[in-house]
Amino acid sequence: MDHLLFIETGFGIDVHGQDVTCAAVRAVRDAIHRNSMPGISRFLPDHDLNKMEVTIRLAVPKDKERVAIEKVKAEIPYGTVHVELMDGGMATPSGIVLKDKHDKNDLMYIVNASIEVGY
Repeated sequence: MDHLLFIETGFGIDVHGQDVTCAAVRAVRDAIHRNSMPGISRFLPDHDLNKMEVTIRLAVPKDKERVAIEKVKAEIPYGTVHVELMDGGMATPSGIVLKDKHDKNDLMYIVNASIEVGY
C-alpha cells in the first residue's frame, strides 16, 4: 500500500466456545461497522472501490493457526484484503464453563484488530 488513507480499530470477544475466528470476525466488525465513507472513491485510482487495499492486523491470544482467514476477509466488501496475525489480545477466564455453548474450558478469547485502508 503506497497511500494510507485511514486506520480503524476494534476488538471482538468469544465468551464461550473458545472460537478465535468468531472473536476475530467480531473485532473486524467492531472496527468498521460505525463508519460511512461516502467520499472514499474520490481518492482511489479510477474512483474504483475494488482498487482499495485493506490490511487487517489481528492480535490473537491463542490458536492463531485456527483463524479462518477467508471468513475474516469476507467482512470487507471491497478491495484487496490482506490479513496479518500477531501475538496479543487476551485469553481470560469467563468464570463459567457451559457445555451447551461448546466450552472446552472457562476461557474467553479477546482479539484486537487494526484495519488500514488505502491504495
